[in-house]
Amino acid sequence: MIKAVLVFNNFGKPRLLKFFEHFSEELQQQAVREVFQIVSKRGDTECNFVDGVATELLGGTDYKLVYRHYATLYFVFCCDSSESELGILDLIQVLVEALDKCFENVCELDLIFHVDKVHYMVNEIVMGGMVLATNMMEIITHTQQQVKREKEDKKTAQVVVAGVAAGVASAPTRAHAAVNQVKQVVQHSLK
Repeated sequence: MIKAVLVFNNFGKPRLLKFFEHFSEELQQQAVREVFQIVSKRGDTECNFVDGVATELLGGTDYKLVYRHYATLYFVFCCDSSESELGILDLIQVLVEALDKCFENVCELDLIFHVDKVHYMVNEIVMGGMVLATNMMEIITHTQQQVKREKEDKKTAQVVVAGVAAGVASAPTRAHAAVNQVKQVVQHSLK
């Protein structure tokens, strides 16, 4: 089971944090710092997984870190011993390729400015710590559909707000007309 998905830059700044169990914000930040310290010190020729090293914050020595370093970003998955290291490396590759197709040559700024799309994509791949999908085209299609639905919802909300605003703007005119009608009825009944 996957415990967390972490993406941070070469300076340890988190760009995506997805924990599949509840941890306090302080514990999450401490875990990111410790994980960054571990993976940033490792050389490019070293293995891309670390067993039971300082991951006690995320669940003890039964957990391992599986990571890849691309340009300025580290993609780190913290998972238990039941997950295959090579399977998780492949999952990281699928995530990065899907991000690359979605953003056309993904960079750190895409993760910052399109955090919602990135979360949709991660949610398509991993939900509740379990791997859901590894087909890149399905992941991209579902992410694009979600973004499209979100845009449609925003348009609908804008139409509703515009309608309410128009109704509020015309309310004084309608109230004035209603008062005049009441005056006319009262004057007519007094005659």
